[in-house]
Amino acid sequence: MEMEKQHELEWREAQKIEISVELVAAAKQQLQFLAAVDRNRWLYQGPALQKAIYRYNACWLPLLAKYSESQISEGFLVVPLDCEWVWHCHRLNPLQYKSDCEELYGRILDNSNVVSSVKGTCARQTEEIWNKLYPEEPYNFDLTKVSSEDSSAELSELEKYTKYDLVSAVRRQSPFFYQVSRNHMNNEIFLEEAVSRYKGFLHLIKRNRERSMRRFCVPTYDIDLIWHTHQLHPVSYCKNMSDLLGKVLEHDDVDQDRTEGKKLDTGFSGTTKQWEETFGSRYWKAGAMYRGAAPSPLTTIPFSSITDTKDVLSSTECQKLIHLPELKVLEVLLEIVAVKNLPDCHKGSLFVLFSKSQPDVFFNAKRKLTILSKSGVKQVSSFQCEPTGELFFELVSYSPSKLPMKGASKTMGTTSLSLQNLLVPISKLAEEKWFDLVPSSGKASSKPISIRIAVSFTVPTSTSHVLQMVPSRPLSKSACFWPLPAKTQHVKGWTRIVDETCSEVISLQMSDSKKTETRDKCTPRKQVIGVTETGDTHPYAEMVGTGWSLLDSRWLLQLKKKSSKEGHHFDLIGNKMIKIFPGRKLDYEPKICEKRRTEEDFMTAVEFSAEDPYGKAIALLDLKSGVIMVKEEWFVLPGILSAFIFSDTLKKEGYEGFTVNEENMKEKIKER
Repeated sequence: MEMEKQHELEWREAQKIEISVELVAAAKQQLQFLAAVDRNRWLYQGPALQKAIYRYNACWLPLLAKYSESQISEGFLVVPLDCEWVWHCHRLNPLQYKSDCEELYGRILDNSNVVSSVKGTCARQTEEIWNKLYPEEPYNFDLTKVSSEDSSAELSELEKYTKYDLVSAVRRQSPFFYQVSRNHMNNEIFLEEAVSRYKGFLHLIKRNRERSMRRFCVPTYDIDLIWHTHQLHPVSYCKNMSDLLGKVLEHDDVDQDRTEGKKLDTGFSGTTKQWEETFGSRYWKAGAMYRGAAPSPLTTIPFSSITDTKDVLSSTECQKLIHLPELKVLEVLLEIVAVKNLPDCHKGSLFVLFSKSQPDVFFNAKRKLTILSKSGVKQVSSFQCEPTGELFFELVSYSPSKLPMKGASKTMGTTSLSLQNLLVPISKLAEEKWFDLVPSSGKASSKPISIRIAVSFTVPTSTSHVLQMVPSRPLSKSACFWPLPAKTQHVKGWTRIVDETCSEVISLQMSDSKKTETRDKCTPRKQVIGVTETGDTHPYAEMVGTGWSLLDSRWLLQLKKKSSKEGHHFDLIGNKMIKIFPGRKLDYEPKICEKRRTEEDFMTAVEFSAEDPYGKAIALLDLKSGVIMVKEEWFVLPGILSAFIFSDTLKKEGYEGFTVNEENMKEKIKER
């Protein structure tokens, strides 16, 4: 009890740290800016980056210095995107930025009265000032057309320029956006907790400094996002850090080797241990941990969005044609921290089994966790589940036997944690407390056995649908992941599409009917006929030349063979541009630990748009197992039809076609 009070005192002390920046709003703006830069990836390297660095040194910093010194105009400045990106990376080395500014301009150049290029604010006034100062250098420079000659201007020719290696700084910061680009990072509650955790992080550094301890503290990504946000306000950051620590806190982003035993790994382990000893709560955070390396890009050349005005099938219209359940998912991190009030006579090892009282399509297993205080080994379980029901826990005692495989397990008690109570309403995204166990014997004790459970989760978000193509043939136990109701049995030649709830959403058949054009001549017409759950029959696709017209000509599926290393390549054109690549791409890229499968079994649907000029994976078609994973609801029906047509086409080319496999289906659900 005394220790818990000390933990609370330390946390309250940490929250007193003063920061003169509205960090939640500023973090949201930073995420918006990083997304804009990621849509302009020529700023990451090459001639465009070299040109941006030149413009930053030759134009932006001098303009900012003149503005802050003499107020050359009223109002604010709007910084060009390329200069803002270089400025962003420069400020993320606060000591170097402070040193450079003071050496070149006699003071720190702040971001006060500077508006980001992504705010949509009129930049006419800034452009007029820029053009007067730099008539030879346009304010809006098309960096997509920069050549090596354009970027050859030497910094050394300038009167003032930073000696800091900005190319390396950009290279280090470029991968950061992938780590913080998920939807929950923009959530108000998540960011407010991140600010509190950032103060806790600074408090640890302060304690280390007071004790003259040299420790490399490593942030989780929610803390790092807020730390970056603070550094982007250099005057406030320097003052706040000097008041807190007596010096400006360095931001060391040079070491990025995550290998076990290296500086980053040992630093994170040490930070975790210190955090938990200081505050008595878990350092890890759902949605804030390292995601792994970013997927391989499909292209280095951004795609120009199309201007086709065809109507696309909206998610609302899709629901009228086929019914799909609304699925939400949350990410969970779970640890069993400690156990107390065990009987004095207890012998044997302890562990906890946990499951969901209402299993769902994401989490339907029973898992085992050791108890940190007993085993001395930290085990954290990461999983996804629907935001419903309860997590059910069993404390199990295991007594080994001299005979092999004869040890005895005994359930000592159970408890549960209601997800509903945690999520309605969501006030915080973590819980850590003692839970009294209900004894399995039914005999209550004056001091019930308790386990300390720590759980962290993200805000529930809509998730992709996993659908399955089931060919009409006699069913066996292994024929389908879900038991199919009797009403779904159709005649031979139909393919059923079923969802996660065992419900059939549509049945499809390839039709080779004929259409009479004249009295003497008939031409074949190949169609995909569909039957919905209401029994309505409708032609959903029709072959037109070498392609297919889908959904009353709202989409055109062009089947092409291209002589490239990628093999087959398909285009799906409506008022959106979808390119279908062979293999697993982008978010679906196979992980190192994943079971090896031939990439010929897969196709990835990728949307290209102004928002995602380098492509966004929206569906994965597994033609071998008949599984279709769809992220965007508007693409469910076009995705189903495309997968069905591909299967039929490839079957005629000698491909074996899809075979339903239960294990593969389970893996697909886990991958979400």
